[in-house]
Order: sequence, then C-alpha cells, then structure tokens
Amino acid sequence: MVSLPNLPPDPDDDLGQYLGLTAGAAAGLARERGWSTVRSLPPGTVVTLEYVAGRLNFEVADGRVRRCWKG
Repeated sequence: MVSLPNLPPDPDDDLGQYLGLTAGAAAGLARERGWSTVRSLPPGTVVTLEYVAGRLNFEVADGRVRRCWKG
C-alpha cells in the first residue's frame, strides 16, 4: 500500500469571519493567517471537487464574500 503524502495542515481559522468582507480585504486576511492559496470566484462558477491543502475559496458577489470554504 502506498503511504499518504505528508500534506501541510490547513490554518486553524474561523471561516465565518470572512463573510461580508470585500474580496481584497478577505484575501489579505487569509494570507496573513497562513493560507497559501486564495481563490475568489463569482457565484455559480463550476469548479472541480479536488481538495487542495492550504487553499481557501471565496464566492464573491457585488465585491463582498458571500461564501467561504477550504480546499
């Protein structure tokens, strides 16, 4: 059996704190808190279901974060 890769842990973060922030402010805060990749997406964007450790996703509408999830 192949061993699992040694992935870095996601930062310990309260994702609810990003809701309502502007996209720029949310991205800056996420990077300060240790997220290696930050991705802003418009509502309804089709994305793959692959999980990427250290990535934080924002759904942004009217310049504000409406939804936030890891991976």
